[in-house]
Amino acid sequence: MLILGIETSCDETGVALYETAGTGRLLAHAVHSQVAMHEAYGGVVPELASRDHIRRLTPLARGVFAQAGRALDQLDAVAYTEGPGLAGALLVGASFAHALALALDVPAIGIHHLEGHLLSPLLSARPPGFPFVALLVSGGHTQLMRVDGIGRYALLGETQDDAAGEAFDKTATLLGLGYPGGPELARLAESGVSGHHRLPRPMIASGNLEFSFSGLKTAVMLLVRSADPDPDTQFRANVARDFQDAIVEVLTAKCARAMETTGLTRLVVAGGVGANRALRASLDAEGARRGFDVYYPETELCTDNGAMIALAAALRLQQEGRQLRKRAAFGVRPRWDLETLS
Repeated sequence: MLILGIETSCDETGVALYETAGTGRLLAHAVHSQVAMHEAYGGVVPELASRDHIRRLTPLARGVFAQAGRALDQLDAVAYTEGPGLAGALLVGASFAHALALALDVPAIGIHHLEGHLLSPLLSARPPGFPFVALLVSGGHTQLMRVDGIGRYALLGETQDDAAGEAFDKTATLLGLGYPGGPELARLAESGVSGHHRLPRPMIASGNLEFSFSGLKTAVMLLVRSADPDPDTQFRANVARDFQDAIVEVLTAKCARAMETTGLTRLVVAGGVGANRALRASLDAEGARRGFDVYYPETELCTDNGAMIALAAALRLQQEGRQLRKRAAFGVRPRWDLETLS
């Protein structure tokens, strides 16, 4: 079975082809990032994002088919991100998917964006087995989930305010870094010296699996305001390092507690912040110390992409069979609770 995956939930246009024959394999994928377009505004402009998805989808799809050596008439299904995300951006992908599926007389399958991220490590050279605990950590989400199988997700804890990636981006802005700020802050932190500024570790000792990062961001804001009006690079690097250390320490502590609470031995880390090298090193060390294994998607699949959408659709087709072919309703869900999936 050949499945086309389409991702347009925010500011990346992703297209991929996944084949289910044998153990399944990703044939080709391509992602176009809108970072350069949104940089001038310091954040994503929804209308511009939607228009750019329209421009990019067809040439990206053609390129993926050419790279994979496959033809349109070989498709068995078209999968797309149904939600959550920006309404206009989601509608572009849904419209493209449904139109193509109708023309080819194949099913169009709406996929939950976070389910795609949850399952993305299954595309790696070292895929995890079920069950596992998943840390979803990105610009829009910070959640710990228990995953017992496809569609069997239980929320263990989540952020009460800013997501970790959002805190990275906002702190980067405070330090005068470019957009998107998270990766730039991580790079700057590499030249920083740890321990210059003792920043808070919000909710690290709360005894539960909830997160909060807005207070950490506020602490950085107060620190920057009290410093020299024109801070030197080393000051900013030290602040970046201490901020990153605080985020990593909290995420690591919460993951360790989740593993202890559930009694599971596999931790999956997914989402854009999952590419952070300091976070990976900390989780790997904690896993080695406590006896649990940590799994990540390939770095190129940490951000939004069509491959994870195609994979999620393939796994659901395998699980539910032809029942999915009855889904014909067109629509998107900008807000969509992952726990409502079954």
